[in-house]
Amino acid sequence: MEKMELLAPAGNMEKMKMAFRFGADAVFLAGKQFGLRAYGGNFSKEQLKEAVDYAHERGKKVYITVNIIPREDELEGLDDYLKYLYEIKVDAVIVSDLGIFSVCREVTPNLPVHISTQASTANWRAAKMWKDMGAERIVLAREVSVSEMADIRKKVDVELEVFGHGAMCISWSGRCLLSNFFTHGKRQSNRGECIQACRFKYSVMEESRPGQYFPIEEDEHGTYIFNSKDLCLIEHIPELAEAGVSSLKIEGRMKSVYYVAAVIATYRKAIDAYYREKENYKFRPEWKEELEKISHRPYTTGFAFAQADEKAQEYEKSQPVQPYDFIGMIKTYDENTKTAQVQQRNHFKVGEIVECLSPSGEVFPLEIGKLTNKDGEQVEKAPHPLEELTMEAYRKLEPYTIMRRKANGR
Repeated sequence: MEKMELLAPAGNMEKMKMAFRFGADAVFLAGKQFGLRAYGGNFSKEQLKEAVDYAHERGKKVYITVNIIPREDELEGLDDYLKYLYEIKVDAVIVSDLGIFSVCREVTPNLPVHISTQASTANWRAAKMWKDMGAERIVLAREVSVSEMADIRKKVDVELEVFGHGAMCISWSGRCLLSNFFTHGKRQSNRGECIQACRFKYSVMEESRPGQYFPIEEDEHGTYIFNSKDLCLIEHIPELAEAGVSSLKIEGRMKSVYYVAAVIATYRKAIDAYYREKENYKFRPEWKEELEKISHRPYTTGFAFAQADEKAQEYEKSQPVQPYDFIGMIKTYDENTKTAQVQQRNHFKVGEIVECLSPSGEVFPLEIGKLTNKDGEQVEKAPHPLEELTMEAYRKLEPYTIMRRKANGR
């Protein structure tokens, strides 16, 4: 059994590098064209080459999303873009449209193609069709259960990629038009411009009483009737591996650097433990506890083990909880002077006890030592965004260690 790949989201260069430092085997990202994340930062052509070179130097992989479902006027430039991706040696492109797939086969026949979850592949016949046409991997629809994954893999010799963590759509694998209707076509869900209308608070208006709005449920917050909980399969690594999953995908190209680092570090530990221990493998509760420390909605296993029901929805509020604040990142550590260079991401002060998450996945407390600013002046706190300071620290700190603390005194 080949080891399951851990695939991370990369909305920009910083997130990509953090994903690799915290244990990702590969990342998926988008260029400025043909992708489905209009506000994810995305990469220029020069940055795409830089990203691929950076990954390959470290034995990692980069997959580029070309998963838009294009209109007639949106095909212009596709041939040249695919040729460029092939020239810079991307490891695969992720597509959902048959037209784009055919262009890939015509102009870059040796460029590996993965089929996007937007194609809604949910059965072995569809998987076999894509495989027969030349696809190397299929990103299954989120609606596919673990038992169905296993059945598809037994019947079709093709790599399967599945989402294991992150936000869920209320619609069938993202095929939603609510944003289109709510914005009169100005923001389109299937163009990467989703307004997340499923997270809105709704009321009911009775036909004979126009203008009178009634809450769907008597509650001071209202009711979020379409608002899905977040997917979390950290407790089910064995089932996914045994079902033949080749790649476990983490959602979140628009999430924070801290989110990417913490989620990847946690799943890295779980996957490594499973392949190291196999029959003696046991889930560690601290892994789930770590995932509770990132921005998230209540967790669900989605469709993995049954059809999702009303328990997969979050009715009370639409915004995710933010239990911890990302306050700083260690840049370097000098063992001779026992000091670290730290970049501020949120205010902190001398003497404060914070928590650290290192790229190796270790979590530990740290007291903020004496702080010195770039002018060599000793200061009591770090209030300036992205300010770099020297911090006294008698514990050796690994570069890119994340510093965090409980939000709002929790």
